[in-house]
This record gives sequence, C-alpha cells and structure tokens, in this order.
Amino acid sequence: MGRPLSRMDARVSRLSIVVPVLDEAPGIVATLQALQPLRASGAQIVVADGGSRDDSCALARPLCDVLVVSSRGRALQMNAGAAHARGEVLLFLHADSTLPDGAPLLIDNALDSGAQWGRFDVAIEGRSPLLRVVAFMMNLRSRLSGIATGDQAMFCTRALFDHLGGFAPIALMEDIDFSRRALSLSAPACLRARVRTSGRRWEKHGVLRTVWLMWRLRLRYFFGADPQTLARSYRPHHD
Repeated sequence: MGRPLSRMDARVSRLSIVVPVLDEAPGIVATLQALQPLRASGAQIVVADGGSRDDSCALARPLCDVLVVSSRGRALQMNAGAAHARGEVLLFLHADSTLPDGAPLLIDNALDSGAQWGRFDVAIEGRSPLLRVVAFMMNLRSRLSGIATGDQAMFCTRALFDHLGGFAPIALMEDIDFSRRALSLSAPACLRARVRTSGRRWEKHGVLRTVWLMWRLRLRYFFGADPQTLARSYRPHHD
C-alpha cells in the first residue's frame, strides 16, 4: 500500500506539463531532469515531438510519461500533447526553459483565487545584458495587456483549454491568439516568479535584430497578416 498523498502531492498530481520539442537533443535532458521531482510527486510530463531529426525522442522517452509525435508546429504539438494529458491543469513549457521553485503551488493558488489561466514572468539567460531589458519589457507588456507569450510558461485549466478548442492551428502567434480568446473569459494570473529560458536564439542573430523582427511580425499580425506568411519570415532566424 503506497503512502497517502500529501497536500502538496495532491496539488502536483493535478498538473500535466506539455513540452513541445523539435531537434532539442543538446538540451532536452537537462530540461526534463529538472522536472523529475515534480514527476515523482505525481505531475505528468508529456513531450510532444514535431518530427525531430536528431536524438530528441530517444533522450526524452525515459524522462517523460508520454511521448507524442505530431506534425511540426508548436500549436499542433501542444494540442497533440494536451490530448494525451490527464491533468486538470495544463502547463506548456518550452524545451529550453526551467520552471521556478514551487511552480505547482503558485499555479494552484492562482487558480483557487479565481483565475482560469495565466503565466509566469520570464528571465532570459545569456551573455548580453540586453536580454534583461528584453525580459523586463516582455513582462511589463504582458502585465499591461493581458497577452502572454509561450516563453512565459502559459498554464490554464483543462476546462478552459477545452472550451477554447486549444491552440489555433496556425504557424505562428498561437500564444497571442490563445491569450486574446482566453481574455474574453478570464483575466490572466500574472505570476512574478520567473521561468528561466535560454537566450540562445536571441543572441544567435543579435538581440536588437531579433527584437525588431518580433515587433514587426506582431504588428503585421495585428493588422491581419496570415500567420503562415509570418512564419516564413520567422523561421530563418530561429531554426
């Protein structure tokens, strides 16, 4: 007979963490190893691979509860992962990101206070001091607008996710689209604890250049540009 669940374990066991992956072999083990204490306490870890050409799947398999292979595209992968998630609460974590300590309790408290979805603040790790400025502006913009980005480890109740039909199957801006639709039902919980995420893609092509690219893409999306067209401008800078 197993030990009875503690109050913390009961909170953690409500949680399914979905990690979309594409060619993340260099870092996926560290990401998933950081989640093992939560997994041991009852959280479900779902890895959603988009057709990796490296060893991502082989490396991830022993460190997750479910490995799903889907079509490429973060929205499609997250939806595929959510379809195999058993938790009442879904958390979507990028493959190069690490949750803050006590994340399940923070999420649970936010949902118990009436929120149906939310996100964490983000800290972008890297050599450039500009990354701290970028993270500060991302967090401030999100807090003022109610729009979350995937880098901030978005979470929601299963009920809200199902009501919204998950992420729109678009090639880019799925996080902004989801935020806008979720806002019509509930203000987000903007948690100040920080998810740590890698600044590798920012630094690879230049921090300021990447900021300028993202602002241009968001502006074009705001004025109705097709996400598939935007993705063609985005991918050369982030593949």
